[in-house]
Amino acid sequence: MSVNIAIGIQDFSTIIQGNYFYIDKTPFIKEWWDCGDSATLITRPRRFGKTLTMSMVEQFFSIDYAGRSNLFEHLAIWKEEKYRNLQGTYPVISLSFANIKEPTYELTRQKICQLLSKL
Repeated sequence: MSVNIAIGIQDFSTIIQGNYFYIDKTPFIKEWWDCGDSATLITRPRRFGKTLTMSMVEQFFSIDYAGRSNLFEHLAIWKEEKYRNLQGTYPVISLSFANIKEPTYELTRQKICQLLSKL
């Protein structure tokens, strides 16, 4: 069976529902949740899937995705009931700077302020 590779898609549900090739990164949710840190800094080079990973985390925890277990049922995070019970139970504020690519500091600042205003 041939599976399509999604290039440039940064939305977790689009990848899962579209049956695109996906390397399961849900063990990150378990590791992150269990470490109990109050803040997490995720640094990776460009094109390493930071935005996609954040989309996955948002859609796992967000009350906006409550009842959407179909997105996670075939992934590693779903094997333990403790984590299944967390899915869709928290209000989530998601903020990404992935689409802010301005040439100057001032334009970048303006875009960030617009993004925060919309949020």
